[in-house]
Amino acid sequence: MTQKLNSILLIDDDEPTNFLHQLVINQTDCANHCKIVESGQEALEYLNDSNNPIPDMILLDINMPIMNGWDFLDVYQNLDMPHKDKIMVVMLTTSISLHEEEKAKSMKVIQDFRRKPLTTTMLKELVEAHFSASIS
Repeated sequence: MTQKLNSILLIDDDEPTNFLHQLVINQTDCANHCKIVESGQEALEYLNDSNNPIPDMILLDINMPIMNGWDFLDVYQNLDMPHKDKIMVVMLTTSISLHEEEKAKSMKVIQDFRRKPLTTTMLKELVEAHFSASIS
């Protein structure tokens, strides 16, 4: 990758997972900025603050306290924010439920569904598949 994404927003309540995923993002060197929040509510607060960079990619967990991934998506879909149509949302989860995978794939707002953990290979695939035209 010759150019980087500007920003990745990682939404997950598990600290060890966040540590690992941030390590993968740093090793891949695919983004200038990575913000970690631990709930859907924190993510919405981050996205609604115009001082924060707009993420190119959101990596979203399903099972979180306060506001889970599905609840976040319900609100996110109705957010009025600039460039939202350019943000790629990836459901990144430990869930093995086929129902949840089918639900995610049926939602227009979700561009990809992957199972944890995030790996350098997976992240490179996501960036190349969804951003190659805009960052090359």
